[in-house]
Amino acid sequence: MSARGGAPATFSRHGLASISAMNGSASKQKSLAGLASLLLLAGCASRVPARDPSHDVPDEWHAQLPHHGQLSDLSLWWSQFNDPLLSRLIEAGQRVSPTLAEATARVGDARANRTAQRAQLLPLLDAGSSGSRGRSDLAQPLATTSSASVNVSWEIDLFGANRAGASAAQANLESSRARWHEARILVAAEIARTYTELRLCEVLIDQAEREVESYEQTAHVVNLLARAGFETNAAADQAGAGAAQSRSALIEQRAGCDLLVKSLVSLTSEDETLLRRDLRANEATLPVPVELTVVAVPADALAQRPDVFAAARDVEMASAEASRAEAQRWPRITLAGSIGNLRMQSGGVTTDGRVWSVGPVAVTMPLFDGGARKANASAAHTRYEASTVIYSARLREAIREVESALVLLESTANRDSNVAIAAKGFASSYAAVDERYKNGGASLFELEEARRNMIAAERAVVSLHRDRIVAWIDLYLAVGGDWSPDSMQASAKVDRP
Repeated sequence: MSARGGAPATFSRHGLASISAMNGSASKQKSLAGLASLLLLAGCASRVPARDPSHDVPDEWHAQLPHHGQLSDLSLWWSQFNDPLLSRLIEAGQRVSPTLAEATARVGDARANRTAQRAQLLPLLDAGSSGSRGRSDLAQPLATTSSASVNVSWEIDLFGANRAGASAAQANLESSRARWHEARILVAAEIARTYTELRLCEVLIDQAEREVESYEQTAHVVNLLARAGFETNAAADQAGAGAAQSRSALIEQRAGCDLLVKSLVSLTSEDETLLRRDLRANEATLPVPVELTVVAVPADALAQRPDVFAAARDVEMASAEASRAEAQRWPRITLAGSIGNLRMQSGGVTTDGRVWSVGPVAVTMPLFDGGARKANASAAHTRYEASTVIYSARLREAIREVESALVLLESTANRDSNVAIAAKGFASSYAAVDERYKNGGASLFELEEARRNMIAAERAVVSLHRDRIVAWIDLYLAVGGDWSPDSMQASAKVDRP
């Protein structure tokens, strides 16, 4: 009989003959016949085949691809921003991240569990010693007995329960390692986004201050005109309200920048005073990301993501756990033995010699457990099916994230020329109105309106720059950051037995 989803069990004729010779009786040989039947049943043990749950993945992307950079440069991507402070903050944040610490602990737990599961495949060795002095009968002389022995016990993994457990533990360890890398990439991206928002906020403060100056200048002139009777009080109130509103926006903008600094302090554990000093060195300057390419087809690009890799390992783990739950419904066979030295001294006579034993071979047959094993196997099968659905969903979500990042990049690229034209046009308009104002051909109201239009256009330029940086960060995340299955497996070789 062959195992469903696994190879049939095989046993040597010599091994069975040796056991038979040790017993040397017809009754024992009958027991061996039952044992042989169990060995044959091992080939019939139900195994859950590990299958690839991947649904069809598109052969090509449906969004415009960027045309600069290389995917292989991702390992150096942050350092290529030419912003040493950003790189330093990312490194500091990864050192103190509680998410990474938890992921590290999970890797440690998974490694210990793998060792424990693999140990169940090996014999258990124990050393023991004992000593006694006394006599058990009044007619017997005083006796001294001492012994030392090595005891061996081994569960014959006939139906593959322990092997399945070891496979599940290995898959769980690989999944934990991948999720550690995923956490590291997410921490880097969060710090980079916060840093970018802070730099944008600093730029907007400068623009808000210029707006406040413009509104206050307008309000001052309107108040003078109202006092002279050339403007109404309502116009003066409106101008004053505009100035007050701009001052309120400036206060809110400064508070937002302070909150972003505090967020960076929380993420990186940097000293706030020193961080603010370092931030002033490159104030109001947004980082410039290095562009990268996504030239691979979706299936190849998704293989680079640690979350997709982890989800695939979760499927393998669930498959192995389902196989183990099925195998636990079958009999268990254990073999014990010991070898040691026994020394007895009584009445001046000393007896010293080696003692040993092989056996018993114990067979545990599950007869009635109230349906517990069957329920556990059914639950394990359900978890396996759920893991395949989760994996497929993760694949679809990964494709969506890459496509969305590509769409945002294309959108920012298409908007760039229009925003630049608008900014250049409003700047030229302001310069023209300013020249007319100096020559008496334009009013202060026209000048300040042109100034505010120019500031609004500048704000659109830096906001678009921010959007493009965020889109690059999203694409960096979507293609798996600087992680790859090969690099993870290479780094894991150091702790593989």
